[in-house]
Amino acid sequence: MGGAKLTRTQYLNTFIAVISTMLFLFPVFWMFITSLKPMNALFTYPPEVIPANPSFSAYIENFVQNQVMLKYIGNSAIIATGTMVLTLLLAIPCAYALARQNIKGKGFILLILLAVQMLPNIMLAMPLFIFFSKINLVNNFFALFIANTTHALPFAILVLRPYFLSLPSGLEEAAQIDGCNKFSAFWRIILPLVKPGIMTVGVFCFLWGWGDFLFALTLTTDETIRPLTLGLYKFIGEYGTAWNKLMAVATIAAIPIILIFITLQKYIIGGITSGAMKD
Repeated sequence: MGGAKLTRTQYLNTFIAVISTMLFLFPVFWMFITSLKPMNALFTYPPEVIPANPSFSAYIENFVQNQVMLKYIGNSAIIATGTMVLTLLLAIPCAYALARQNIKGKGFILLILLAVQMLPNIMLAMPLFIFFSKINLVNNFFALFIANTTHALPFAILVLRPYFLSLPSGLEEAAQIDGCNKFSAFWRIILPLVKPGIMTVGVFCFLWGWGDFLFALTLTTDETIRPLTLGLYKFIGEYGTAWNKLMAVATIAAIPIILIFITLQKYIIGGITSGAMKD
């Protein structure tokens, strides 16, 4: 009886998981289907779940005949990678220091990080624009790296700190006895042990840089460095929106994100759950 009850529970959980997955994936499916429809089929009623005459003309026009969108995608990749690298370079030593060093006012520092993380980007955009304008850093990739890092850094520190806290306090001393200095002990012993946390934070920082719109809109006017999030607005005109072209570009833009999650899902999920259990 107990086994049968467990089996029914498993079936129910599987059914709920399948339905939930379908609901979450439906917008992605509809985005792709819309990209295959000609303009005259976009507003038919009832809507076509499967297009009667699918066409890849939106993809050909935007990625073969006109390759401007490829430049926007390249800019987004540069911004996302730069944001991820800069955030990790700052977050790893900060999180390590907050976990391992006896810093006065540590609790207040963590409270400030939590408060800064909750600030909306719109509150930071204008001060950053004024500051970067005075130092001639507007229309520069590095300005976008810094701007996105201000949003990602508190999150990265707060997530990485529990990983360092979970490590035995004697690891560094044991490594130094074996001949390592402090830096080599940190590099060779500590960092490999917090790899899941670093990969988790790196993925989320990359996604924040990839999807940034507000900082890119505020800090750039040069089309040569603007990311894909601003390039998508080329399909939104005064008298209408080219939905099939917009969705075609959005579909291509979503592919790197999907591939990242498929490839690194075990690290992301494991990193989130492990970090949550170690503070």
